Amino acid sequence: MLKRTSLEEAVNAGGGILRLAPCWVPRSFMIPGRRLKLHPDDLYAFGGHRGGINERWFSSTTKASNGPDTLPDEGLSYVNPQRGDAFLLKEAVETAGDVLLGSDVMNREGGWNLLCKFFDNMGPIPHHMHQTEEFAKLVGQKGKPEAYYFPPQYNQIQNNFPHTYMGLEPGTTKDDIRRCLERWNQGDNGILAYARAYRLVPGEGWQINPGILHAPGSLVTYEPQVNSDVFAMFQSEVEGRIVGWDLLTKDVKPEFSKDIDYLISMLDWDANVNPEFARSNKTLPRAVRAEQEMEDGGYREVWVTYGTKFYSAKELTVLPKQTVTIKDAAAYGVIVTQGHGRMNKLTISTPSMIRFGQMTEDEVFVTASAAKEGIVIENMSSTDPLVMLKHFGPGNPDAEPLSKK
Repeated sequence: MLKRTSLEEAVNAGGGILRLAPCWVPRSFMIPGRRLKLHPDDLYAFGGHRGGINERWFSSTTKASNGPDTLPDEGLSYVNPQRGDAFLLKEAVETAGDVLLGSDVMNREGGWNLLCKFFDNMGPIPHHMHQTEEFAKLVGQKGKPEAYYFPPQYNQIQNNFPHTYMGLEPGTTKDDIRRCLERWNQGDNGILAYARAYRLVPGEGWQINPGILHAPGSLVTYEPQVNSDVFAMFQSEVEGRIVGWDLLTKDVKPEFSKDIDYLISMLDWDANVNPEFARSNKTLPRAVRAEQEMEDGGYREVWVTYGTKFYSAKELTVLPKQTVTIKDAAAYGVIVTQGHGRMNKLTISTPSMIRFGQMTEDEVFVTASAAKEGIVIENMSSTDPLVMLKHFGPGNPDAEPLSKK
């Protein structure tokens, strides 16, 4: 059992920052894209029957939902303090969430209600959706909106299908989708014939609300989302691989698992057939403050995920040989995507290759009090920018002006 005093010592030792170990997650229905810097010999470290590792989860207090073989700590991030044994970030939040997130957030949210990850696939994910709160709570889970950002540093190679099918073509009817589900066991059920694909662009992003069908493409994707692993696959075959009916109904009560009308009712129909889907859902980087002011201060910072109350994210670039102090209104997780330097008392660096189980210096968690006081970030390189992605949980005050009403 983690003691509060041990957590406080770890926080103080890092100057309000905790170092996190890489958290790897396999998916049996996908082929890894091999760009997460995991050593190629370790892609199937969970065993071939579990599938390859195609995801890395950040600052996670959410257990993966990967079937009966899921390990007890699968999907959970570990804190590696400078002294003492490693412990789960989930345990730290449960023990002293006020120290990490602030008492106001703990009183309001009850925890770190965010799941953030990289996912990296050779080809597209099957066309699927995440249930709304209404449907998810019927199986004891949360509804799941999610957002995408495509970090340029991880996307020099774009793999087999750098497009994403999103929603349904305007004019599609529920009977069209019913016929697709009725053809499930005939191979390809043809649902993509009713969908529209969008070219993915590094440095841009999307917001996908619950109930919207989507088939993410083959760019490495940074994905802030509500801390839930709920989903329903609506495509029966992708790139020649069969998708089981169980992946359509895994988060559906048993009495509805064969009820096609019920399954279709989980879709947000108007959002799926929206004729201005891109205008409604695409997100372009937005400067945090005046660009010249930031340039003069030795850095650039942009919002890459915004517009929702559930989460937000920034990309911070500290220019070579610069030291800056950055303040934020809430706790956040960090993944460093380029360069090396220091954050308060901790060194940070981007690895070129990682062995499964190996510690790195590219992921940390910044406590609320340290974020508000300001983090001193030093870029130790004379040539390379220091770039990091910062993910925030629900209710970040800084993101409220960008929220869609």
